[in-house]
Amino acid sequence: MATTVTLKKGEGRTIKSGGAWIFDNEIDTIKGTFKNGAICQVEDFDGYKMGTGYINQNSKIRVRMLTRDPKQEIDSEFFRMRVQNAWDYRKNVMKKKADLKCARIIFGEADFLPGLTIDRYEDVLVVECLALGMEQFKKDIVLLLIDCMKKDGETINIVYERSDAREREKEGLKKVKGILYKNDYYTEAEAKEHVRSVQINENGVKYTVDVENGQKTGFFLDQKYNRLAMQKICENKRVLDCFTHMGTFALNAGLGGAREVEGLDISEYAIEQAKANAKLNNLEDTVGFRVANVLDELPKLYEAGERYDVVILDPPAFTKSRQATKNAIKGYREINMKGLKLVKDGGYFATCSCSHFMTQELFTKTIKEAAKATHKRLRQIEFRTQAMDHPILWAADESYYLKFYIFQVVWEK
Repeated sequence: MATTVTLKKGEGRTIKSGGAWIFDNEIDTIKGTFKNGAICQVEDFDGYKMGTGYINQNSKIRVRMLTRDPKQEIDSEFFRMRVQNAWDYRKNVMKKKADLKCARIIFGEADFLPGLTIDRYEDVLVVECLALGMEQFKKDIVLLLIDCMKKDGETINIVYERSDAREREKEGLKKVKGILYKNDYYTEAEAKEHVRSVQINENGVKYTVDVENGQKTGFFLDQKYNRLAMQKICENKRVLDCFTHMGTFALNAGLGGAREVEGLDISEYAIEQAKANAKLNNLEDTVGFRVANVLDELPKLYEAGERYDVVILDPPAFTKSRQATKNAIKGYREINMKGLKLVKDGGYFATCSCSHFMTQELFTKTIKEAAKATHKRLRQIEFRTQAMDHPILWAADESYYLKFYIFQVVWEK
């Protein structure tokens, strides 16, 4: 007997508006015998068929939807269609072939493959699976994607899994990390070495990506075109890049002709990577990096009289839950105040948030408060979000997380 999940009357607002999740408190009954991760049918309180997903009673996200077509079979042809659609979308929106060499190819709910992320770094795919229901399909999906890309002349030699986030435990899954697939191009030893030093080229900047030990899947692809936007305004400028990680914004500033760039990050490992990347791009004479706690360092720079033509803030998410949003607002306000104080009159200020709980409205309000508190007037140049290989599915709020502003700090004589 197929498992059927029936919603309470008046519930299911998220999926009815186009989202992908059904929470535990929205469900009235579950009929049928099943194991967690199993495919289930979803219907409204009145019996209206709403589609198919997979169920997990370990998670507050009780059902993740795979399709709105209740007649759609969840089989290899279904996943082939989903994978082909995801790949075709990237080919259409990322016209430069070089951009497809380092890109997010599958973005979970936004590609209708909930719980699954697949990033590409040249000949390596990196898989992150965070949902029990998707666990059973991940290997088949990977092979379908390799086959799909092969038809367009793209070669994938290694698939590395980075399913080592804590979210796995909420789903009743163990953390997993290691080679999921490799062809005969590399030996086992060569493959393990290769994933620690994959070289990519983004916006003309070269990076060495450590897929095994880097944050998330090894690199933050979502800021691709935001970094490119900064290249345009950094010529002959003195630039401070805060939370620099692998030196991404700093190196784009350097490539854009900045006369002096300094990148700060609390991680010694990240700074080592950033310095190596500066050398890789022959930018070590103009782009420097040092280990520092940004929150502590910015006031010290201000007191020392340091001022910059461009200040860039790319902090980690200050909140990963709705309950912590209030404290996150204080954190974003504080860091933006500290950053704004260091910008010369007429200079430029770039700031972002990568938490979907910090909505665009909240983030904008917080920046306004920081500007008012520091007596700075801001002229907006651009508002941007994540790169188009991280598409935003309306009603699936979790797919919209990155907010990025570029301002000029204006003054009147």
